[in-house]
Amino acid sequence: MTALHIVPAGPAESAVLSALYESAFGEAWAPDQLAQLLAGPGVFALIGLDDAGVPAGYALGRVAADEAELLSIALLPDHRRRGEGRLLLDALMERSAAAGAATLFLEVAIDNAAALTLYRAAGFREAGRRKGYYKVGTTTVDAIVMKRELAPG
Repeated sequence: MTALHIVPAGPAESAVLSALYESAFGEAWAPDQLAQLLAGPGVFALIGLDDAGVPAGYALGRVAADEAELLSIALLPDHRRRGEGRLLLDALMERSAAAGAATLFLEVAIDNAAALTLYRAAGFREAGRRKGYYKVGTTTVDAIVMKRELAPG
């Protein structure tokens, strides 16, 4: 496993985040939308750079009061299943705790086995369900809401 070098990202990196999102999910999240989101209160992003300094993944989160939410996390396909997703997730949890969050929430598609494995291994537990939360083509997929307590930052 190569270790990612994780760096903070802001609105200026929105095009990089957009490209990573599209490579990971096959759909676009416009750079201007990401820049607006990143300019909002409590929102932050982390980019994982590979050994050559090339962006390989990101994590996007938001902290409000004592709660945080993982908004999105992704790795380029050739960086998956190498422990790098866990590095990004751990960095997001540390950043959230340092900002005062005691609990981190996320939603994950019920059929995303790889993500569910990652989150459960990181100590997340199911807290609820959202029916038809994700649109996949002409159908919908339920989301599992998960949460994890964070160590004080």
